[in-house]
Amino acid sequence: MHKDNRRRKTFEEHAPERLRINAIRKNTILPKEIREMADKEIKELPLDSSIVRLHKRCILTSRPRGNVKKWRISRIMFRSLADYNKLPGVTRAVW
Repeated sequence: MHKDNRRRKTFEEHAPERLRINAIRKNTILPKEIREMADKEIKELPLDSSIVRLHKRCILTSRPRGNVKKWRISRIMFRSLADYNKLPGVTRAVW
């Protein structure tokens, strides 16, 4: 959980800079020297500042798989919270 929070914070800090540098790197109109300088700049940024390093995790248990997107919780926690009417607008099916 702490690692995920640290990665999200690092990504948030460096996202605008990373976006600007990547735009320069992928621009084919600019000279090759400028694009190579941008490549060096991107390598100096921390690895955790990349969006690829972020994973969708449950905010309660930090489980990496089986998450319900709308509530950002795992399916297991979703079922247990839905059983006790802790989620707004969710009702368990009654046969």
